[in-house]
Amino acid sequence: LFLTQKYKLPRPAVGQRGLDYAEQIRDMGSRIPEFMCHYYNFYFAHTAGGRMIGKKMSSLLLNKLTLEFYKWDGDLNDIKGRVRENIETIADSWTREEKDLCVSGTVGAFKGGGGLNSYLSGGGAGH
Repeated sequence: LFLTQKYKLPRPAVGQRGLDYAEQIRDMGSRIPEFMCHYYNFYFAHTAGGRMIGKKMSSLLLNKLTLEFYKWDGDLNDIKGRVRENIETIADSWTREEKDLCVSGTVGAFKGGGGLNSYLSGGGAGH
């Protein structure tokens, strides 16, 4: 939204990879452990490497503007610690089968995220 408003760029349609990944997430339905795997991987990826990438792109392209996506209400390391603790508390109550379902979701999380990253960077193939 920021780029479309500030630079009067047209908002692109959601690409097929985004539609596919959204459908994958919706199909999880009540399989909370599998969804939690996706959430965990994306949350910590975006609050770690994503911040470094965002800062670099902001420096190169946006006169060091900090986008809203990178603003946090409080200390990010404290927030991440609390989120991690909450997820671990939830996972402690899971059965062995639910824990296995969470672990098996890792491939899908990376495939979905890799496909989105590939699409956003203009590439044709996902990782």
